[in-house]
Amino acid sequence: MRRTVRFKPKHTARPERPRRPARRQRGFTLIELMVAIAILAVIAILSWRGLDQIMRGRQTISNAMEDERVFVQLFDQLRVDARQAATEDEVGQPAVAATGEGLQIVRTFGLTGEAPRLQVVRYQVQDGRVTRYASPPVATVGQLRRTLEGPSTGGDWSAVPLISGVGKITARLYVPNIGWTTKMDDVSNEIARNNNNLKVPQFGSAPLPRAVTGLEVSIGATSLHVPIRRMFLVGE
Repeated sequence: MRRTVRFKPKHTARPERPRRPARRQRGFTLIELMVAIAILAVIAILSWRGLDQIMRGRQTISNAMEDERVFVQLFDQLRVDARQAATEDEVGQPAVAATGEGLQIVRTFGLTGEAPRLQVVRYQVQDGRVTRYASPPVATVGQLRRTLEGPSTGGDWSAVPLISGVGKITARLYVPNIGWTTKMDDVSNEIARNNNNLKVPQFGSAPLPRAVTGLEVSIGATSLHVPIRRMFLVGE
């Protein structure tokens, strides 16, 4: 009987792989830090400039909106006063007058059912601000004369500041037979001409025509490149 002898293979030792040296943690160099700081500084400067421009633009828009609001308020009040201007028959002189100090309007005043009264309104520029002065209502010709001859700052006159930063306020008057003028003599001559025409015999009684039918107001402000002009109908 044969005996089988098995030979066990000899275990050969595996060759050890060379160990890789441990990777050291590498930090930023000084140059890299300086470059990063420089980039962050540039980004911060650009961001600040952009934010500053946004804030400046917002402030400019806010100022422009505020200027627009006060201009609208001024011209709306002028439109009301011009529309309610009295006639030369009621005043005995020009109801709308352009003076060196500004503009004067004699307007009707009163509520429905009350006796009609008159009020003197003046727009004047003082210390770069347009102020609307309004007299107390008057009921007689004598009171109106004294009010027209008196100053705007005395008595019971009310003063409402409307807009600041104004250099000057000028006005032109439209006289039907002359056109636009700044001379009050043209208005007085028109009143005299209308009075003479009424002396001519005619059918019925006709009211005295208005000597001034239009008003142009120009406001010059330091914040404006050119003055702002608006036109208004008188007594319409």
